[in-house]
Amino acid sequence: MRARTAVVLAACAALGLVAGCSSSEPADDARLSIVASTNVWGDVARQVAGDLADVSSIVDDPSVDPHSFEASARVELAISRADLVVVNGGGYDDFASQLVDALDAPPPVVDAVDASGLADEDATDEHAADEHAADEHAADEHAEDEHADDEHGHAHGELNEHVWYDLATVQAVARDIADALAEIAPEHAATFSRNADDFSGEVDGLTHSAAQIAQAYGGTGVVVTEPVPVYLVQTAGLEDRTPPEFAESVEQEIDVPPAAMDETLALVASHDVALLVYNEQTTGPQTDQVVQAARDAGLPVVNVTETLPEGEDYVSWMAGNLEALAQALA
Repeated sequence: MRARTAVVLAACAALGLVAGCSSSEPADDARLSIVASTNVWGDVARQVAGDLADVSSIVDDPSVDPHSFEASARVELAISRADLVVVNGGGYDDFASQLVDALDAPPPVVDAVDASGLADEDATDEHAADEHAADEHAADEHAEDEHADDEHGHAHGELNEHVWYDLATVQAVARDIADALAEIAPEHAATFSRNADDFSGEVDGLTHSAAQIAQAYGGTGVVVTEPVPVYLVQTAGLEDRTPPEFAESVEQEIDVPPAAMDETLALVASHDVALLVYNEQTTGPQTDQVVQAARDAGLPVVNVTETLPEGEDYVSWMAGNLEALAQALA
């Protein structure tokens, strides 16, 4: 279901992206080299490093899926030569983590999922749910608890790895990048710290915008075509009412079960939700059908992406997403 280029095209895109890392020109030893798995984290790294580092992003093509990306030899070389690698983690970009792990002397790595703490929260929630079930000693009550979890998106213990849509996580990653760079180049530690603080202040502005949406529209129901934007939706105080089987099937690139498809189509045609949030980097007949059903019903459709659009930085990109949500809700 996911539109993507052939592996060879993905590799060629990566070749061009990191070609500078294998240039015959001598490297400037005064500048650090940072390699990010995607251009989202590449932009965050660039905001923190400023002009003290060269930043390369392996995946910046909307048609390339990081889940299934296969790295070329030059991508491997770029990572092996990097002073710092920034990955998303959580299974989203395993190709990058595997390349780092294969090195005899791997560079430091900043992992966004680790920085988020969200995986730990999910594990804690799952443990608490298991303890509750054990105390109750009632299988039917436990099943009802699981059903309640499902009604709110990912069940306990299931990580939504799209953490770049979580504003607090992005701030934490910027701080971790600053700390890692300070270890590598301590003479510039103050600059890295100041840049991270400045970036975090800009993200605070995004959080304020999300709070304004929450104040005006908190509790309003929405549908998403897959879990990519859910963290931002929740930060804006909106309630994801998507049938879990629909969103998870789209994300896993499998056919949506008929019952879940019917439920989703009925939901977007109803007056129970205010808008549909559509990941335009995931295409297929079933998502297209839902988008068309929403438009036929006069339901606003807000498009989002997984990678940073050309000409945008992280803050302008998220500001545009929040503005689109506010306009659709209005």
